[in-house]
Amino acid sequence: MNTMASSLTVSMYKLDLWFPKTIKRTSSSIPFNNQTRHVPFQFLISNTASRFSLPNCKFSISNSLVDNCLVHGDAHKSTPPIEVKTSTWNWRDYSIRYQYSGSSGPALLLVHGFGANSDHWRKNIGVLAEGHRVYSIDLIGYGYSDKPNPRELGLNSLYTFETWASQLNDFCTDVVKDQAFFICNSIGGVVGLQAAVMKPEICRGIFLLNISLRMLHIKKQPWYGRPLIKSFQSLLRNTGVGKFFYKAVATPDSVKNILCQCYNDTSQVTDELVDIILRPGLEPGAADVFLEFICYSGGPLPEELLPQVKCPVLVAWGEKDPWEPIDLGRAYAEFDSVEDFVVLPNVGHCPQDEAPHLVNPLVASFVARHAARSASLSPAAF
Repeated sequence: MNTMASSLTVSMYKLDLWFPKTIKRTSSSIPFNNQTRHVPFQFLISNTASRFSLPNCKFSISNSLVDNCLVHGDAHKSTPPIEVKTSTWNWRDYSIRYQYSGSSGPALLLVHGFGANSDHWRKNIGVLAEGHRVYSIDLIGYGYSDKPNPRELGLNSLYTFETWASQLNDFCTDVVKDQAFFICNSIGGVVGLQAAVMKPEICRGIFLLNISLRMLHIKKQPWYGRPLIKSFQSLLRNTGVGKFFYKAVATPDSVKNILCQCYNDTSQVTDELVDIILRPGLEPGAADVFLEFICYSGGPLPEELLPQVKCPVLVAWGEKDPWEPIDLGRAYAEFDSVEDFVVLPNVGHCPQDEAPHLVNPLVASFVARHAARSASLSPAAF
């Protein structure tokens, strides 16, 4: 394997998701190898970006499919999507919402990102159900799943990647009753990787869409910046400032502005999408979940999990993502577990919703390549 780029200049993680546009993102060098990675926690430094080149060894097969989809992208519209149904699952005495469609073929589990829910896959579930059994889940704390407050339960932390990974694996055991391919966006990608590491016998393959780089992780901060991070997190979590701030951004106009930052094609930011993201965020407990997660700067990093994954991984990246720069994302192509890195042209942070005509065929192709290589476990094995 070639040595990874020793230093990358990146934008600070996606505080743009919730913070006012007047606050600029930071940038700094990150040695993206086995050394400690640092990003100063500064809000008022102008964003810069640098580029680096990688061997052109993993970008051919699926990118040809992308080119074909750009030409024939409307072909899938000739067949009406299969009906999508909604249900709930009791997990550890919490109600978890999920959606499902399709009655045959390999199982797919779609995992949303931060602040989203299973409805963010509404353009994918019914289409992928043609030949697959498709499930889309609301992670605990998001969408219409329960939103317990860990402090009321006497817990230091609940909304962690380990918790969500356990949720995915238990869902496959209890509901899917089979192995599954994990199709993940943003932080959902870290959840999928963690789940595959914890129980490799369940995951048949992982398709990562603009996986979160976790640029505010404590390991990516210099020692002198860590006290500032902790003080800022404590201010949000333990005072009224956090709730006041959440109330200010949990409005239709704010959510639309945020989405227009991360969607390159802003015509896809419809009133329906705004409602899909905002409505669950107005439910009791949603503000507490939001504050708990943005104060979570520990846990795993993608570059720590990828070497441990035993199943095949495909990484696809919207090239216009302002939150997770593709120049950083390309570095993941260097891991042995990653079979392909696919550039999605003129697409932002949520390709499954902004460009389903590109994503759906790529998912189907990835699953088809690997479905025959790993035999499904029988229900008795669960």
